[in-house]
Amino acid sequence: MTTPDREAAGHPGRPGGAPGHPVATALDVSKSFGATRALIDVGISVAPGEAHALVGRNGAGKSTLVSLLTGLARPDRGRILFDGQAAPPLSDRAGWQSRAACVYQKSTIIPGLSVAENLFLNRQSEGLRPISWKALRTRAADLLAEYDIDVDPAASAATLAVDQRQVLEIARALSFGARFIILDEPTAQLDGANIAALFDRLRRLQESGVAFLFISHHLSEVYEVCQTVTVYRDARHILTAPVSGLDKDALIEAMTGEDRSARAEFAVDRYLAPASQPAPALQISSLSLPGTFQEVGVTVGVGEIVGLAGAGGSGAVAVGETVAGLRRPSGGTVEVAGRRVRTGSVPDALRAGLGFVPEDRHAQGVVPLRPIAENITLTATDRLGRHGFFTGESLRRAGSALMRRLDVKAEGPDQPVSALSGGNQQKVVMGRALAGSPRALVLIRPTAGVDVKSKESLLGTVRQAAADGCGALLVSDELDDLRIAHRVLVMFKGAVVAEFASGWGDAALIAAIEGLGGADRPDQERNDDE
Repeated sequence: MTTPDREAAGHPGRPGGAPGHPVATALDVSKSFGATRALIDVGISVAPGEAHALVGRNGAGKSTLVSLLTGLARPDRGRILFDGQAAPPLSDRAGWQSRAACVYQKSTIIPGLSVAENLFLNRQSEGLRPISWKALRTRAADLLAEYDIDVDPAASAATLAVDQRQVLEIARALSFGARFIILDEPTAQLDGANIAALFDRLRRLQESGVAFLFISHHLSEVYEVCQTVTVYRDARHILTAPVSGLDKDALIEAMTGEDRSARAEFAVDRYLAPASQPAPALQISSLSLPGTFQEVGVTVGVGEIVGLAGAGGSGAVAVGETVAGLRRPSGGTVEVAGRRVRTGSVPDALRAGLGFVPEDRHAQGVVPLRPIAENITLTATDRLGRHGFFTGESLRRAGSALMRRLDVKAEGPDQPVSALSGGNQQKVVMGRALAGSPRALVLIRPTAGVDVKSKESLLGTVRQAAADGCGALLVSDELDDLRIAHRVLVMFKGAVVAEFASGWGDAALIAAIEGLGGADRPDQERNDDE
């Protein structure tokens, strides 16, 4: 085990690392919030030009460390250093911005402003001089050109794609002079092509000396882009090691505290495959949305999990949202357990017995400042009392039952959802989908941005729902999500182009998702489902 957190200089964990001081160091840092010990004598050391992964389950202390490294909080004990020098006082915001920046999973780009205004927010002009919009756009164009970003400085930020907003945030951080950038779940909302483009950009920036702290629950990305990995568990430093010398099982063991034999037992497929010709739990027929997808048909049987995979722009996510009532199609039908659903109507989909987990839990999934009990029972309030009238006690009782079912880690049902870790927030969203005892589920990227253990728990919940007789349409491009499906349909450019039975190979599925499928695709291939 390598523990560079006690080294004030150098970086023994990175072969061939740059000599001299690390760009960022945390030394024996501790932080508590009331009785909660968020960090206990932890550390990390990031070398110039390095991509250093920080991984751990939700609640391990990663977010707290980010707040200390960006000057949003002060450690109770220990030190934060940049280039071997003590961090500036918290009141010196300019000093912190010139040393470290964080690109969060939830974008901080302001949609109502232009690209140039976002890049130089609160820096549009020097001193009290009036703003020269022409000069501002010129400065922005120079900055964008320096980092090879093809975006119009005068364009509204609202028109940018997710990957463009993300790159814009990185450019803004670099414009302050920061050479240490924290990336918090940078690929959670990106498809395969944009992920590859982001990683290429990171490598080019590393060559110029920019260092990254890469926080991700996608362990394959850690191996692809990072040189060193640090693991936190239960607020403590567990491991720092070169990525090249650490296999995936050892990394997961460090994150979870469980040995690989225990995890292998958990992963055994204990549920029975559905009947060969199950009754339809969800029937999608000739569903069309102009410019997005055409004539899509999918049948999900009772007790069956059907994966729907596709890259950005394939139409897969739009199909899931249309089935759930968030979009109104131009044609086609949706039936839940034989009942026709009025398309474009979320309430009617709920009444028909459809449970739904949306893609973005922040924007669509939870009401952050309301209690867990309210959030997790939103789809089942009619069951809490007669004629829609219910007591606070009945709501807390029902909420507590769902929290136990989903293993939500919280102080109690009255705790605001905003106080929960990302994985527990996603469990609340899943619990809400199940609260009304649905006949069918539509789940869009249900494990995005959660840790390994929460991912196992959420996917286990989906399996159990299927075993109990619910049909599930699982919309995801995450291979781990799709492995629990009895079959996987692949969409490309608005149409279903291939079907894979369980046991598919990664290369063949990825090729189909990226539109590269050919002779190595499975023998079952169709334009829509039967």
